[in-house]
Order: sequence, then C-alpha cells, then structure tokens
Amino acid sequence: MPATPAEARQFLRRLREKTVRIVQEFAEGRINRRQFQEIYSHYQRQRQAIEQALIEMPGSGAWRAVAVEGRTTFLRQQHAARILSYAIYETASGVPLAEVGKFQVDTGLLVPMLSSFRSLTQEVFGAGMKRTEIEGGRWLCFIPGRHTTLIVIFSAEPAELQLQMLEDLHRDFETANAWALERGETGKLALVFTHLWALERPPDG
Repeated sequence: MPATPAEARQFLRRLREKTVRIVQEFAEGRINRRQFQEIYSHYQRQRQAIEQALIEMPGSGAWRAVAVEGRTTFLRQQHAARILSYAIYETASGVPLAEVGKFQVDTGLLVPMLSSFRSLTQEVFGAGMKRTEIEGGRWLCFIPGRHTTLIVIFSAEPAELQLQMLEDLHRDFETANAWALERGETGKLALVFTHLWALERPPDG
C-alpha cells in the first residue's frame, strides 16, 4: 500500500513526542550528555529528511527510507557510562580500603585530592561529590563521606541518576560501618561493602 502524506505527518508527530521525552529524560538525569546529544541529533536528522522528502517527492513514500525505528536503543547502549573500576580510600590517611577493577590512576595524584576533600576548602574543591574528565574520554568521580571517599572511573560521563545511586551506596556504607570506621578498624573483614552488588564486576577496560 503506498505511503500517504497523512502517514508521514503521523510519524512526524510520534517523532516529536520522542524528542520531547528524550529532553525530559536528560532533564531528570536519566541519561548522560553524550546519549542525549546523539539521540536528539538522530531525531532531528530524521525529521529534516522526512520533511524534505515530503516537499521534493510528495506522495512517493520516499520518506519511509529514513523512518526507521530502533536506532536509539543502540545509541543509548553505545554511549552509556559503564563503571570500569572503583576504590574506597580512608580520607584522612589516603590508605585504600578496597579496589575493584583496573584502577589505572596515579595514587600519588589521588592523595592530595583526598586531602582537599578533608579540608573542604571552597577554593580547591568545595564540599560534596566531584567529577572530571580524564584521559581517554573516561570520567573520574569522587564521592566523599565522613571517613572515606569513593572514587569511581567511568567509561564516559555518567548520568545524574547514576551518581545519585553511588552517593546513596556510599552513604549507606559509612552508616553501616560507622562503629568500625570511627575506631580505625578498616580491615576488609571488619567492614561490609554496600557497593558490591552494583560495582563488584566492572567490565575490563
């Protein structure tokens, strides 16, 4: 059955609805910046190509060639931030309490950063969670607690909800281990690790 202009307009309406949804997902912190940019651009390219086809070849059904769905699933997966590795450090001493994955960051650089978290000077870091892009497009995320700091390496910029999840996990870690941490009993046998279910098996990277 030949494609009609009405079908094309219906597809464009659905495309606009998807565009609005992806904008909302980013605003809610459910996807990262790269995912948003790639998916949003994909929708805009589709819209432009369909509208151009309707002008140049009305009623021909040529617009169907670009009205392909399912591409965004690939874009989501391709640009999602994966946890490559993480470590938990005692903030005061810089001593690592746990490391998982290939934590390829110079520990000599980490200790001064941990000291900055301890002092909480606004000029250096300020309080709260921090993140920064490092070599290879990876992202380094610091999540400080009262006694310890969780440091996570992502394959790409993490989404806000990913960071909120990690902040909750680390807060729970410190609460669950408050007695041991306050007394300096930081051996692995003395601690319980709330991070394990989400972080214990990072992909090789």
